[in-house]
Amino acid sequence: QVHLVESGGGLVQPGGSLRLSCAASEFSLDDYTVGWFRQVPGMEREGISCISRGVSRTVYADSVKGRFTIYRDSVSDTVYLQMNSLKPEDTAVYYCAARESYYCLGSIGTPGYNMDVWGKGTLVTVSS
Repeated sequence: QVHLVESGGGLVQPGGSLRLSCAASEFSLDDYTVGWFRQVPGMEREGISCISRGVSRTVYADSVKGRFTIYRDSVSDTVYLQMNSLKPEDTAVYYCAARESYYCLGSIGTPGYNMDVWGKGTLVTVSS
């Protein structure tokens, strides 16, 4: 069964850093556009970052721009989300998702209905 697996979540103090990982079963992430989404209980899931298939163009939501970095490691076939300067409002369940398109169009700020494959999420808690 095709699915994604996220890891790297946890508890971190404000101002701290975490790196989330997204790996795939049964296919290569190099052949997919990959997005990171997050969801706070009671609120709609939102796309915060995306890296496109092919040229690996990256896009970010304004809420994380300058603090988060998405990138690929083709050797390990993993997509990472490096999160720095974390704030309490970054607390959420973080999901990675993928689709075969070459574009991130429609991923940022949306729930990601155009994504084909999802992981089960990893919890990030930013608290002192």
